[in-house]
Amino acid sequence: MSLTTRFSALALAVASMTSANAADFEFNTKLADADALVIFQAGESQSNLKFLDKDTRKQLERAIAAEDFKGAYGKTVEVLAPVDSDYKRIFIVGLGETGALNASKMTKLGGNLHAKFEGKKLESVAVAFEDVEGALSNAELAAQFAHGANLRDHTFEVYKKEPNTFNVSYHFDVADKQATQAQYKALQHIQAGVFLARDLTSEVATEMTPVDFAKAAKELEQYGVEVKVLAPAELKELGMGALEGVGRGSEHGSRLVVAHYKGNSETPIALIGKGITFDSGGYSIKTGASIARMKSDMAGAAAVLGTVKAMALSKADVNVVAVMGMAANMVSQYAIAPGDVLRTAEGISVEVVNTDAEGRLVLSDAMWYARKHYSPEIMIDVATLTGSKIGAVGNEYSAIFSEDDSLITEFTNAGKVVNENVWRLPLGYKDKLKSDIADFQNVGSGGPGATTAATFLQQFAGDTRWVHIDIAGNALSSSAKDEVPTGGTGYGVRLLSQWLLTAK
Repeated sequence: MSLTTRFSALALAVASMTSANAADFEFNTKLADADALVIFQAGESQSNLKFLDKDTRKQLERAIAAEDFKGAYGKTVEVLAPVDSDYKRIFIVGLGETGALNASKMTKLGGNLHAKFEGKKLESVAVAFEDVEGALSNAELAAQFAHGANLRDHTFEVYKKEPNTFNVSYHFDVADKQATQAQYKALQHIQAGVFLARDLTSEVATEMTPVDFAKAAKELEQYGVEVKVLAPAELKELGMGALEGVGRGSEHGSRLVVAHYKGNSETPIALIGKGITFDSGGYSIKTGASIARMKSDMAGAAAVLGTVKAMALSKADVNVVAVMGMAANMVSQYAIAPGDVLRTAEGISVEVVNTDAEGRLVLSDAMWYARKHYSPEIMIDVATLTGSKIGAVGNEYSAIFSEDDSLITEFTNAGKVVNENVWRLPLGYKDKLKSDIADFQNVGSGGPGATTAATFLQQFAGDTRWVHIDIAGNALSSSAKDEVPTGGTGYGVRLLSQWLLTAK
């Protein structure tokens, strides 16, 4: 189980530097002694059991026959206290058809098997991986297995009296030790970004205000990231009335946080993150149990900040800037009221028909700032934006919007590799945003809510190539599955990183 971290003012500096890697991974060219042994079988082809004692092989073969085990992906056969073996348990794990074994499947498998081993309190696991083949090299597949296990291992248990500190040590027998270590090191950089995003998302709202988030971003300066924070007075001076207005009802007001990793001198890519650290709904107040999950309404900002950390640790050959509009959407005598009109830095006026549609307001000014100050080649915004998105595609996919077909294809392909899948929804219904008193209103009068929200944001993209990713429903998990634990998911870090490192 992972190290716990708390992003309070006192612990912030240390926590931001700590990569929560508690599961241990050793890659070697020989099989180690351990509590348990994992052997893989691809489809109906027989597993390589020759390295085992004759009686142990016979016992495993009988267990495989008794279970009618066909090596289907993810299926397992477990043998307890195998005869003439020092291992307490031996697991035969199905890989499915060899040609279909890719990064996506191996990462999921690593996550699910880690949960099984942790549940059985296995302190050490030997993994016979040397003969595993698939669509990727043996080194890549082994690294992805470890990646999935470590992603599943990381959880946020700061507030529990007795957090789970159990640790599993993995000992891999691989074909190429150095190659596997290199592959896993690259994935560790991505993991560090994911863990940062998860911890920021999981932290309670009173400990993760816009001020606290800004402090977390400042910690990335040690990795060569340039960080800038704009306070409410500066936002007003720049005319960023939408971002400033949303945070007006909270104690400390809004912040614009900018984190720039300049890995080359090319035109930058801008990542825009919605950072509502708590969303009460404002005067259009939320009701019901869902309000307790609104600490996660800053998951878009967490994802883009985590991505910048991943790129900086990777020393990636990319120029990427994250621009994050941060605010707590609260109720007070200073808060904006339904019917108010805010003027964005773009010069566009917005009638705030519903104060609970605040995410698009903070994004509008953040998008303007990115375009004005960085002239990016491409702009991608990430936001827990609409409940309508969940109704459209659920929480197994995020919703992606763009008029750029090539970017849609690139992100779709990237999502499949890292198990952060996207599904395209249409832009349109601009007429539904018409206001009698301002240029636009912030919610559509009819029409599909996820689309009208995306179309609102489109008005602030200018001529820049732009993608909007709605991650409502993807940011916080109520149950663990595959490589994703309960709590903050860090959704978007792996998607954006994969796209930056391959498509760009």
